Amino acid sequence: MSQLSSLQSALTSAGAAPESAAPVHVQKLAQCGRAYATGRRKDAVARVWVKPGTGKITVNDKDFSAYFARPVLQMVLQQPIVAADRNGQFDIIATVVGGGLSGQAGAVRHGISRALTYYEPGLRAVLKKGGFLTRDSRTVERKKYGKAKARRSFQFSKR
Repeated sequence: MSQLSSLQSALTSAGAAPESAAPVHVQKLAQCGRAYATGRRKDAVARVWVKPGTGKITVNDKDFSAYFARPVLQMVLQQPIVAADRNGQFDIIATVVGGGLSGQAGAVRHGISRALTYYEPGLRAVLKKGGFLTRDSRTVERKKYGKAKARRSFQFSKR
């Protein structure tokens, strides 16, 4: 019994941290006053910078509506901004490489979400609830030998 009490007193005197201490999110800005984040989706990687401005979004030195011509991709890109209710308040500059247009749009969306949380940590709960901070890890399955594609077999012939 004395061993148990001495163990408890040792733990309390050592200043053991509380078990459910929530991490504190602080603002992370570069020296020039903008937030940087990396977004990923499939094979695409996007580097995103967010700064206060008029709401201009630039992707690879083009306006985002010129780079992503499909309205669906433009909507995907703007989802975190609309969810956070910050439309027209931030200028966003993104450079994206790899993958196709759909993967690139998802990568930029992920990067915008992360950069917004770095600039304004209070938005983290809203963006997390919308699922914008989670990296979508689904990628194309590789082709296996003896198969036509990843899982598709060649047509069976009896003779």
